[in-house]
Amino acid sequence: MTAREREPVPNLVLYHLLKWSIVHPLFSTYFRGRIYGQEKVPTSGAAIAVSNHASYFDPPILSNSMGRPVAFMAKEELFRVPILKTGIKFYGAYPVKRSISDRSAIRSAIKAVESGWMTGIFLQGTRTKNGRITNPKLGAALIAAKTQVPLIPVSLWGTEKILADSSFPRPVPVTIRIGDVIDPPQSTKKEELTAITEKCAEIINTMLDLGR
Repeated sequence: MTAREREPVPNLVLYHLLKWSIVHPLFSTYFRGRIYGQEKVPTSGAAIAVSNHASYFDPPILSNSMGRPVAFMAKEELFRVPILKTGIKFYGAYPVKRSISDRSAIRSAIKAVESGWMTGIFLQGTRTKNGRITNPKLGAALIAAKTQVPLIPVSLWGTEKILADSSFPRPVPVTIRIGDVIDPPQSTKKEELTAITEKCAEIINTMLDLGR
């Protein structure tokens, strides 16, 4: 199925409202944020942003840095809270049942891509203490193969320190690096998915090593 060219307009409006009123001011001042490679992000058309993951702050920081809404999976329980449900759905979140297999997450992500969204996937599947990717999962490559949309590698440097030994966000420097767009796998064969996944992981870790 061919993906739509853009995410829905109401979601786009809400994204920019929250980005410029809250997320970007905090990112640029409190976290002294830097972004490299933002010009590489396609302004339209569905895509999959793949990154490392070290903090609860990663989804809004990544979405802010891409310059357009990014749909992330969120645990199903959050969608049972009426006001919160409306807000996170407009911001692109989609529900995933953590108690069942990853197939549910894959189907939800494919649906988001086919609706024109840029979809965000943490390549390791969970947070790591130092932000490095050591055991990348094949889910992002599989979704890219099934939808034939490109992958965009992104490194999030410094986010692992935001809540380190603290329950309150620390004003640590954060740097985002965005790599070149990677074409999707042409098949769902495991060897091809593995090759693309390892390529993404290598690029992200290399950008992470560049530091500030």
